Amino acid sequence: MASKNSIKVNLPQAYYHIYNRGVEKRPIFLDAQDYSVFLSYLKTYLSPKNELQLLSILSSRETSREEKREAQKLINLKNYSGTIDLLAHALMPNHFHLLIYQSKNVLDAFMNSLGTRYVMYFNKKYDRKGVLFQDVYKAVRIQSDNQLLYASTYIHLNGPKALKLPPHRYKESKFPSSLHEYIGGKQTPWIKKHHILNFFKTTNPAESYKKIVFGDLNYQDCKDELIDYED
Repeated sequence: MASKNSIKVNLPQAYYHIYNRGVEKRPIFLDAQDYSVFLSYLKTYLSPKNELQLLSILSSRETSREEKREAQKLINLKNYSGTIDLLAHALMPNHFHLLIYQSKNVLDAFMNSLGTRYVMYFNKKYDRKGVLFQDVYKAVRIQSDNQLLYASTYIHLNGPKALKLPPHRYKESKFPSSLHEYIGGKQTPWIKKHHILNFFKTTNPAESYKKIVFGDLNYQDCKDELIDYED
């Protein structure tokens, strides 16, 4: 029998909470480089591909063989910019969470690309063979605004909760997450936080979101700050 959320009906123009963990709950990130590599793959897949620039690198006599090899690799690599938006992420030692919006039905292709590439990197680095993840990725379709807000805060609080830290001490968490994008002032183009922050009609939506993450307000208490799309 298939495990819960492993059988997926992927729909276009839909939000999904994606998660997966290591086989037998083993670590999938062993050091800072592993986290960095996984994030770099997300960046490559989700950032617009400038094919003209890559082709100019290939045709230039001034670029090195290594630069040309890397440019050719990027040309051949699939790209999901414009079809997949990453709203939030959290990477933990033995699992990860992604909050994703897909405009077209490409979620399986995206997750297969990401997972296969990372497993190849991990197995080569640690001289191992076989599967890394427990199963195919799990997916929960988000079906309401409150569910979307809750999923984002749940993902963002994974790090502090694992270390038994209160939410306001999130900066002490050593585990990468996109919470720094929302309330820490960091700006990363391939993290599309507007999907969440556009819910707020205040002049400082990041501050309103922080109140929810820190537990100063719950969803009912902050109704006045949220846009009611049913009006």
